[in-house]
Amino acid sequence: MAKKNFTFLTHQEKKLLINKNIENIPIVRQAELLAISKSSVYYTPRVNPEELRKLSALDQLYTKYPFYGSRRLRFALDDEYKILVGREQTQRLMKILGIEAIYPKPRTTIPAPGHKIYPYLLRNLPVVRSNQVWSTDITYIPLNGSFCYLTVILDWFSRYVLTWELSENMETEFCARALKSALTRAIPEIHNSDQGSQFTSNEYTGILETNKIQISMDGRGRCLDNIFTERLWRTVKYEDIYLKHYDSISHVYEGLKSYFLFYNERRRHQGLNYRTPEKVYQS
Repeated sequence: MAKKNFTFLTHQEKKLLINKNIENIPIVRQAELLAISKSSVYYTPRVNPEELRKLSALDQLYTKYPFYGSRRLRFALDDEYKILVGREQTQRLMKILGIEAIYPKPRTTIPAPGHKIYPYLLRNLPVVRSNQVWSTDITYIPLNGSFCYLTVILDWFSRYVLTWELSENMETEFCARALKSALTRAIPEIHNSDQGSQFTSNEYTGILETNKIQISMDGRGRCLDNIFTERLWRTVKYEDIYLKHYDSISHVYEGLKSYFLFYNERRRHQGLNYRTPEKVYQS
C-alpha cells in the first residue's frame, strides 16, 4: 500500500480500504498510513443472537413509543415480540442502545466525572436561519449478527444533515470526527446536544470552544430539547434501516450514503413547506 493523501475520504471509507490479507503490510501499519485508529479496525461488538434479537425488538419499540420507560417496554416486548425479560435486563439493554423515555422528570443526566455541563440555550429561541443552531445525537443501528452506532450533525433550521459517522461503539472519537467534518463547511452560532459523556468530554467541547461556538445541552428525558434529531432517527429507521436489514457496517455505510443524499436533496418536508433540506439550507 503506497502512501497517498487520503484526507478526502471519510473514516468509514478509509476502514474499507484495510486489507487483512496483505502479508507484508500489517493492519497496524495500514491504519497508520490511512490516519485512522487501529482500535477501530480491530473492534467488533460481541453479542449473542438472542441478545441481538432483544436489542432489535427494543430499538423498534422505542422508535415507535419513545415515551415508554423500562416498565412499559418490558411488557411491550412480551406483547409484540413474545420476549420475556425482567425490568433490570430491560434497563441494561436500554443502556446499550443509549435510550430512555422522553418525558420530564426531576433528575437530569449525571455527566461523566470532571465533565462540565452547559445550560440549554434554545428554549423560546426563534431559529430563523441556517447555521444558527446545530444539533447532534447518537442512535443504535441493528445489523445481521451485530450492531453499530450512528451520529449526525443536523442544522435545525433546514433539517439538513451536514455530516454523519458510524462506529462499532459509542466512543467520543467518531462524534468528534463528525463535528470536525461539519465545521469544514460552516461555523454555527450554537451547538446543542444531550449530556452524554461523548458530548461533555473535553475533546468534544474543546472543538466547540476553539471555534467560539455557544454550547447548549438538554437534560435527559426532555423530548422537545432535541426534537428534530429525534424525528430524524425515526425517519431514517422507518424509511431505510428497518426496510434494508443491513448485514454489516460496510453495507449500512453504503446504504446510508445513498439515503442521506436522498434525504437532503430530494425528500420534501411538510415542515419546510414541502421544500428539501438542501434548498432551505442554501437559501
